[in-house]
Amino acid sequence: MLYEQDGRLVREFDHEVLWIEPWGLNGLRVRATRRARMEAFDWALLPHDGAAARIEIREGGATLTYGELTAHINDEGWLRFTNRAGVVLLEERWRNRGKLTRYASPLNIPGRELKPIPGGEYRVTQRFEAFEGERFFGLGQYQDGLLDKKGCLLELAHRNSQSSVPFALSSRGYGFFWNNPALGRVSFARNGSDWEADCTQQLDYWLTAGSTPAQIVEQYMAVTGKPPMMPERGLGFTQCKLRYRSQGELLAVAREHKQRGLPLDMIVADFFHWTLQGDWKFDSTLWPDVPGMVRELGELGVELMVSIWPTVDTRSENFRTMKERGYLVAVDRGLAIHMNWMGETVFFDPTHPGAREFIWERVKENYHRHGIRTFWLDEAEPEFGIYDFDVHRYHLGPALQVTNLYPLFYAQAFFDGLKAEGDEQPLNLIRAAWAGSQRYGALVWSGDVYSSFRSLREQLAAGLSMAIAGIPWWTADIGGFHGGDPADPAFRELLVRWFQWGALSPVFRLHGDRVPFTKADPEWRDGVRQFGSGGANEVWSFGPDVYEILVRYLRLRERLRPYLREAMRAAHERGTPVMRPLFYDFPEDARAWEIADQYMLGDAALVAPVLEANVRERSVYLPRGSTWTDPLTGLVHKGGQSLSLPAPIETIPVLLRNGRELPIRP
Repeated sequence: MLYEQDGRLVREFDHEVLWIEPWGLNGLRVRATRRARMEAFDWALLPHDGAAARIEIREGGATLTYGELTAHINDEGWLRFTNRAGVVLLEERWRNRGKLTRYASPLNIPGRELKPIPGGEYRVTQRFEAFEGERFFGLGQYQDGLLDKKGCLLELAHRNSQSSVPFALSSRGYGFFWNNPALGRVSFARNGSDWEADCTQQLDYWLTAGSTPAQIVEQYMAVTGKPPMMPERGLGFTQCKLRYRSQGELLAVAREHKQRGLPLDMIVADFFHWTLQGDWKFDSTLWPDVPGMVRELGELGVELMVSIWPTVDTRSENFRTMKERGYLVAVDRGLAIHMNWMGETVFFDPTHPGAREFIWERVKENYHRHGIRTFWLDEAEPEFGIYDFDVHRYHLGPALQVTNLYPLFYAQAFFDGLKAEGDEQPLNLIRAAWAGSQRYGALVWSGDVYSSFRSLREQLAAGLSMAIAGIPWWTADIGGFHGGDPADPAFRELLVRWFQWGALSPVFRLHGDRVPFTKADPEWRDGVRQFGSGGANEVWSFGPDVYEILVRYLRLRERLRPYLREAMRAAHERGTPVMRPLFYDFPEDARAWEIADQYMLGDAALVAPVLEANVRERSVYLPRGSTWTDPLTGLVHKGGQSLSLPAPIETIPVLLRNGRELPIRP
């Protein structure tokens, strides 16, 4: 039975209820359930504006048209979507004995399947047809080095260095968002594209159509939320290392930056500056005067960022209260300890509103009242000691159903707290994201990646994919996190190339666990294990030749601040990625869809980072329809061609579009 109800097209058949309704500009939301009622969860989607669609019900099927998009459904329940020109964008893959002779088959495989799981929930699979030549972009952050995800099988789950943000931009002119935070997977195979949720209550996805990638991404951002305006401190340089072990160490680095006349916007007090995990306060033995430290940094023009972990040690002063109130992630079986590193700890549960308020009140008391307003929300996947998702249970439900919401609610706890204190531009660094995280001021970084050129290449693909998936605030540990000897010439080359790219990324941040590692002395104090630190990781730590190059890019970043500010404003107002693949700005150029090792920074700068060791020249493709100026030579090149450009160790190739002038030259 097909009928119209409350502005949506509804189909009921054999216990399945299907809803198709307008949601956002040129967007449709599709939901299906086999339960008694459709659940009201909107997950990442913001409330829709109630816009009306044109619904036509006739013998044999129905259509719903809204803006650029039309949904077609026949009396067998088969769905397909077309654009304004009538071109099929996406269609379900059914293989059964129905009336659809084109797909008639004895296989009996439905395009839409809600398969009951013993106990009452469903395993949901949505199957779509594959199209020759189709490419997929976005999906979040995966360490595979691939920009085009066609042919990929992706886990829909967060891990350290992996963020599942399930929005796919198709080269066919549509965007698809899997609006389900359950554990699952997506595959873009040659014989079909399948989205799966292992345990959930209903099917839920959103689709939009547009003539350009920019239009599609902006429509997606409008329904999941745009970021705040990036505060000024996020436009400059952030300094950190594995950890500064004391107030004296941290202040000495900030003072040295200023004595050398080097730009520095933020410096980080990283993990284990605290008493116990879950106390959320400085250890006064090594950090004796936090207000004085913040005050001195402010006089130097430097902001303090402080690391927050969501882990609560069983010995913490807050553990008992949080346990009693249900503010900790529970387990369905086994021992209720999630991580056994530097203490037996349990993760707090940000899906519980009370837990979000509780952690913010502790942070407000111990950090914010001293003038600290920028936080590093680490372990945000969360990084369970073992990723046995079926064991854990949140306030909102089993981890199998809602685990991907963890970083979104973690970011919301601090966003809401800062907003309540009058901060209109919250900025917090976080190690994972889901769709909608961007609206909570989440600056995502790519996790604890290795120090290698391979990792550098993977981070570029990850950053561009996150941009398309709606996360415009993004960064990576310059030089990689794990490893890197400051005295090793090979690592110094890697660091220079990564630093150059970092200076021309949305957020510019030096971090890493350098060798050699130094153990804490003493290793134990008052029964609490103490943590040491890695080797030096300041710009002057890698030798005088490297230092000269790094300073050059510190100053370049400062000169580009007005340009980056405008790029951030476009992200805030329209959802435009700050850093994006070439096809975003040049969709009519077929070659631009193939380029994965270049990108646009803002609308004027084409950046071609050096991603291999011992490379001093690289090929750069110039998109058609524009002219391109080399700011170092003044030479103007016509688009639609590839050039071989010099890339000595001190240079990252950058070209400027259509005569735009930016202060690239030293």
